[in-house]
Amino acid sequence: MSSVVKYLLIHHRTQRKTETRKRSRSIETERKNPYLDPEKARERIFHRAAKLLAARPRSVEELRERLLEGRGATKAIVESVIQRLSEYGYLDDARFAQSYASLRVQQRPIGRQRLQRDLWLKKIDKATAKEALDVVFAATPEEELIDRAIEKRIRLHGRPQSLAETKKLFDHLLRQGFALERIGEKLRAISNSQFDEDE
Repeated sequence: MSSVVKYLLIHHRTQRKTETRKRSRSIETERKNPYLDPEKARERIFHRAAKLLAARPRSVEELRERLLEGRGATKAIVESVIQRLSEYGYLDDARFAQSYASLRVQQRPIGRQRLQRDLWLKKIDKATAKEALDVVFAATPEEELIDRAIEKRIRLHGRPQSLAETKKLFDHLLRQGFALERIGEKLRAISNSQFDEDE
């Protein structure tokens, strides 16, 4: 038997052993890897969803996006997890939007436009956001919030003494999401009262 033939036989045996080892490793990996078993993947994703919701409340769409980023997540599995969480009452966009908006208004005076944008960024649909904002602003009128925002700004920076300072206050209120007309009315009232004081 020539050395070439011997070499080919040895190489062939070695390759078969390697392939056999690879196959057995692959079977073992499938047994150990929970991502390959749909039921284990569903359970793992459900636990991940519970952890994410325990960290902070989220909208349905926010949670969906985060879960789809995880290993082993498929659309079907994520949808079944979201459905279960909704049935258990852990996911409810209307309740989330209302509590989020209510908390934001309690933390600091902000306007409807800013809150609306924030809810859209949280992936809340427009109709649900509108309903939540109607409830929140019925409880705490925007008029009261803009007055609080102006009082706080004046307490920190003083009453505007120049056109530039008035513009800064205007820009601040605009960033807080108050309507242009409402800001204009309030700043005119401040200017008039200041004019009366100067007389």
